[in-house]
Amino acid sequence: MIRAITTFGYVGLLRPAPGTWGSALAIALGMAIDHLLGFPVLVAATVAVTALGFWACEQALRDRPGEDPSEIVIDEVAGQWLALLFPAAAFWSRGMEDWGLAAYPGWVAAFLFFRLFDIWKPWVIGRADRRGDAKGVMLDDLWAGLFAGLATIIAAGVAHGVLMR
Repeated sequence: MIRAITTFGYVGLLRPAPGTWGSALAIALGMAIDHLLGFPVLVAATVAVTALGFWACEQALRDRPGEDPSEIVIDEVAGQWLALLFPAAAFWSRGMEDWGLAAYPGWVAAFLFFRLFDIWKPWVIGRADRRGDAKGVMLDDLWAGLFAGLATIIAAGVAHGVLMR
């Protein structure tokens, strides 16, 4: 069961680039949750997958200190959903529940910025990654998700001229 959780239904076993596969599935599933069940459910799902990820990573890596196996992608799902919350919240706050394909730059930007920060690992993202424990496995992706979400909103502001005035 732990392996099914940490690999997010064994998606983490896909090659190459299991983190990218996990992020891509997270975007698709997150968009489906937002579209079918609404933004508040996406928030609840993000909190739930984050808590489950901390628990499952702790269990999976208990006897493997310092490891961050590439097949563990529950952290990518949590971080990607955190990044997706930013554009989803922006549309939800404006009463645009069904923004998915009409606002593709929002979720595409969240995906691309998340992958950038997750791979590049600047500043606190890299520090979290270097912790060498199960919490670090989750934290680096949560930081990457936070930065990706902020970058998505800034990019939207620039693209729509809001920040250029």
